[in-house]
Amino acid sequence: MAIETTSQSLAGAHPEETAASKENQPATVSRFLPAAKSGWQSRSTARWTRRNFSSRARELSGGDAIVISVPNSGRTWVRTFLCAYFCARDEHPFSLHPETYHDPRIPRIIYTHDLYEHYTKTRWWGRVRGKFLVPPGEIKRASIILLARDPRDAFVSHYVEMTRRTSETGDELKSRAVGDVLHDPIFGIALIIQTMNEWLTEFARRPDCILVRYEDLHVNPTEQFRRVLAAVGETDPQARHFEKALEFSRFGNMRKMEASLEYDRQLLQPGDVNDPESYKVRRGKIGGYVDYLDPSDIEYADQAMAELDRRFGYQK
Repeated sequence: MAIETTSQSLAGAHPEETAASKENQPATVSRFLPAAKSGWQSRSTARWTRRNFSSRARELSGGDAIVISVPNSGRTWVRTFLCAYFCARDEHPFSLHPETYHDPRIPRIIYTHDLYEHYTKTRWWGRVRGKFLVPPGEIKRASIILLARDPRDAFVSHYVEMTRRTSETGDELKSRAVGDVLHDPIFGIALIIQTMNEWLTEFARRPDCILVRYEDLHVNPTEQFRRVLAAVGETDPQARHFEKALEFSRFGNMRKMEASLEYDRQLLQPGDVNDPESYKVRRGKIGGYVDYLDPSDIEYADQAMAELDRRFGYQK
């Protein structure tokens, strides 16, 4: 199956395309809206080449599927569901690290921010080695699940995480207002949009890549998680395990487990149990960025959205 979306994912899709998606027929992204021609395309080509010569390449290799996203786009939600499903199906206690069971029935899934971390998280030597990039051979071999979220919401959620939850964030960044960081060339919304565009350009024509939007997971989690399972090879999920995983990964349950520190302490633990904004599972509100940005910042973010590839379906 090529990168595909359901009718909820495509704002402004043509009628025949929407009908096809309702019939669960796969469709390539190129059949939908054409890619916008904008400055990011020529700039991005010169900025990076996919490679990884670092010791971290092994961690990013050997996956049956790769889940790629910018931060705060629903990756923890997807990971919790997949781990809950496969652990239940194969009779293991729940774990966010099912690979430790060494059970060949459980697919190995790589979760990565890939290019976004390449741009934001490493110094020049790490960037030269491609420390955070999935190796090219691995990216070609494994199926791809590209997670997307409205960049305005993703930015605000990431800002809150960096300044309220992540201990590694420097004091200078923590002291900056959200509107200031919004315009930042590294941590702002523009780089989120550029990264999403570059991934879509890289993966759009692949027959083994699906696009899953955070907003569609909220609207129809049953349909979307069936698509996710199919992408990792589970085309006929077992109903009782599917329903159990769906319930286990609901927002309220994940928030409850995080508050009680039942989750993996490295992946999902609040910075301060008494600070609701420091939780990884925080709000999950669609359009919640308007609660954090002032009118001029919202106007800037809306203007930045014009650069986002229309195939993501976020333009009005």
